[in-house]
Amino acid sequence: MAPPIMRGRLARLPPMDWLDTVKWDRDGLVPVIAQEQGSNDVLMFAWMNREALAATAARGQAVYWSRSRQRLWHKGEESGHFQQVHDIRLDCDADVVLLKVTQAGQPPIACHTGRHSCFYQRLEGQAWHDAEPVLKDPEHIYK
Repeated sequence: MAPPIMRGRLARLPPMDWLDTVKWDRDGLVPVIAQEQGSNDVLMFAWMNREALAATAARGQAVYWSRSRQRLWHKGEESGHFQQVHDIRLDCDADVVLLKVTQAGQPPIACHTGRHSCFYQRLEGQAWHDAEPVLKDPEHIYK
């Protein structure tokens, strides 16, 4: 659809909200990959709604939508393992967000299992095996 024309000139349109570019699913969510800046390790996968993505951009720390809790979830709010966001990218289809982050905490843990990455299981033959160690017992992480 062509933009409206007024007296031979393009009408002044309000600037498009950058959030409108994102292709939200039917539940108003978009998948998000958190990738560690520097190492490029994929740390985790999560979901964001419009409010979570806006809060992430404004705060500079990752804020996700928890489908299980049905609320915003500021990564690290219970564990102290915040994610400092350096870059927010949108894929070519505008339906997946990539965050380039620094994982905070000592040791830097992204996974609720106490591992650096949620992607710690490796397929070997016909079985999954732990490929990364537990860095800290989850019993000692969460308040």
